[in-house]
Amino acid sequence: MAQLPSIVLKDPSSAVTATFVPSAGMVCTSLSDGGVELLGQRRGLNAYMTTGKTMGIPILYPWANRLSANGYGVDGGAVTLTPGVGGVRSDEHGLVIHGVLAAYPGWLVKQSADNRLTADLDYGGQPRLLCSFPFPHVVTLDIALEDRALTIETTVTATTSAPVPPCFGFHPYLPIPGGPPPEWKLETPPLRHLPVDNWGIPTGASENWPAMAEPLGDKTFDDGFDQVPQGGKFALSGGDRRIEVVFNHGYPAVEIFAPGNDDVVGIEPMAAPTNALRKGSYSVAVPGRPASASFTIKI
Repeated sequence: MAQLPSIVLKDPSSAVTATFVPSAGMVCTSLSDGGVELLGQRRGLNAYMTTGKTMGIPILYPWANRLSANGYGVDGGAVTLTPGVGGVRSDEHGLVIHGVLAAYPGWLVKQSADNRLTADLDYGGQPRLLCSFPFPHVVTLDIALEDRALTIETTVTATTSAPVPPCFGFHPYLPIPGGPPPEWKLETPPLRHLPVDNWGIPTGASENWPAMAEPLGDKTFDDGFDQVPQGGKFALSGGDRRIEVVFNHGYPAVEIFAPGNDDVVGIEPMAAPTNALRKGSYSVAVPGRPASASFTIKI
């Protein structure tokens, strides 16, 4: 596979760099501190391009994680999602997962500087995308790298009178180089846990989750939560390395992913909980009132 053009942002105050590949869905493939890689590479960019197997920091759009069926309602009508068509992908149970923008090449870079990058995608001009998410809008990514912190702000701007439901998310895969995962410490703020069934869909139950700060040990996670406080801070640490993920605004939900068979932890900012697009439990962007969400990874 030919190497794709990339944009490397450089922190003006440190040796931290961040690499994005616009023609591969604006995925962030690297977050490096003086040559030490701090994003999980997993199966690599080629697998992401060909099969949608996630790595680095991919955007999950227009929905994050799974939907409980291959379709959802819109204004009394219905949208049918067919795996293999229009970028729709399914998990091992046949449920559609992570939206349709994996490796999507249609992003337009509007601005690129040493430590800043802006790109957008006009959904209204993409018939393939409108088939699975029939809400004309523009999604914009504003990215900045400074003071050892990578910030990604996403803005959803409606371009017709139709409200747009932002149910997207991101999936940062974070490792702690040089230390075994059982010794990594995971920290979360107080949250509300949303238990899931065997297919990863919230059951409708909920339970309080007190603030956590403890080693992973032999624990695994593929758990959803909501009631994330604005400015909520998550962290993964080990040895002399600490990585923080701060939910600045617009991300009331999170998925925590620690599979046990891969040396990464996913701390996934979500604009709405898993299956919100089917349940209707989301806010909307309307003309004149865009929706925005921002998170920061501090290293």
